[in-house]
Amino acid sequence: KNTFRLHSKSKENAKTMGKDYYAILGVSKDAKENEIKKAYKKQAMKWHPDKNPDNQAEAEKKFKELAEAYDVISDPQKRSIYDQFGEEGLKGQAPGGGGGGAAPGGFRYEFRGDPNEIFSNFFKQFRGGGFDDDDMGGFSFGPGGAGMFAGGSPFGSGGRMGFGPMGGIGGMGGMGMPGMGGKRPFVADIKCTLEELYSGTTKRMKITRQCHTPGREREHVFEIQVKPGWKAGTKITFAGEGDEFAPGQFQDVVLVVKEKPHAVFRRDGHNLLFHARCSLADALCGFKVDVPTLDGRVLRVNIRDVVRPSYTKIVAGEGMPISKSGGTARGDLLITFDVDYPHTLPDAVKAQLRSVLAGV
Repeated sequence: KNTFRLHSKSKENAKTMGKDYYAILGVSKDAKENEIKKAYKKQAMKWHPDKNPDNQAEAEKKFKELAEAYDVISDPQKRSIYDQFGEEGLKGQAPGGGGGGAAPGGFRYEFRGDPNEIFSNFFKQFRGGGFDDDDMGGFSFGPGGAGMFAGGSPFGSGGRMGFGPMGGIGGMGGMGMPGMGGKRPFVADIKCTLEELYSGTTKRMKITRQCHTPGREREHVFEIQVKPGWKAGTKITFAGEGDEFAPGQFQDVVLVVKEKPHAVFRRDGHNLLFHARCSLADALCGFKVDVPTLDGRVLRVNIRDVVRPSYTKIVAGEGMPISKSGGTARGDLLITFDVDYPHTLPDAVKAQLRSVLAGV
């Protein structure tokens, strides 16, 4: 049985640990799965070669290091072996570079992955909805002392909703808050298109509420200023604007932003994901793809690289507005591709292709 002893105080032995995958990703050694994913996403977006045209060589090196670090740290088995034996133990080398040693069980790791494929597959996981690693930040107040905040799950409501021309709600109802004398906030959705969340919009919603105080209107219209870049799950709380469930005691109203599915884009945090198709000839020789933007433009993107199955084109600054920047900063547009291969080819064409591609 081989036993490797690593002494953290020895500079020589510390060096044999090789790469510090945790430092490359920017996470602690006890980082959870979600933290690792967030860190990889942030760093990979920063160092993607498409975003560093003036620093291509360093970006490609960093991008590859990130892919390898993520490949190891996101896998429980590889991570466990790395934590015990470092990079050299993971790769089947005895400490000190003597070779011949291996982690228990004869495990031997070698990174042969394509950094672009790891990056592309990472984002393809989220085409159906995405995950959001950034909150809105701050806390602001609107009409009636409304606090705006993001994230979290809204409280349930026992009320009944009916939507009219203005998005009206009738029969608010609501259940008692367990252990408290008040009621749960009444929760309703504000459904927004991706275009509305891109440019900002004004939404109005009418409610009908119980009233005991003279002069308090049973019908009330809320006006919500949806800011560019707001995300699904953003909440707007109108304190004391719901049912008056006892004289002088008022229910809160919480409106939650919901994003409608979009025919062209999927949203992933501040980024927009777009999927395109191209012919095999275009994939090999280059082409242009026209992307209809959310503000009515047509963005023409030149594809000069060979489109591989793992290829992702990043167009910096063409994603969603970042609301906490006041709309001055934007995420990126990520374009992935499906290549249409011909079903058959004449023998003469095959011979020509084989001749042309023989030296590639």
